[in-house]
Amino acid sequence: MKKVVPREVARKRRHRRVRKRVVGTGRRPRFNVFRSLKHIYAQVIDDTKGHTLAAASTLDPELRDELKGLSKTEQAKLVGRLVAKRALEHGVKEVAFDRGGYKYHGRVKSLAEAAREGGLEF
Repeated sequence: MKKVVPREVARKRRHRRVRKRVVGTGRRPRFNVFRSLKHIYAQVIDDTKGHTLAAASTLDPELRDELKGLSKTEQAKLVGRLVAKRALEHGVKEVAFDRGGYKYHGRVKSLAEAAREGGLEF
């Protein structure tokens, strides 16, 4: 009989597989994405020090008023631009993209493209 693997367990398994290769350094930190059903979160992380250099999400007070009435994909674009702006303020231009086990599609894709438009290089 075939064993059914829950969706979140499968995502975490994919994420571990990606994280074997994607490591954030001081010169090229890791750009991490987490997607929940309602919100999207992005962080720029230096794994050698264990520090978050920049972060943004749909819960951010800077974005709360702008997000009303937008689709989740459009909200992800605003979060991508904001995290790129904050990363550039910390002197980060190049990042290693960690899609967190999610497909590069929909909200994850729009967030990544907006971060690229904001000045980050993947």
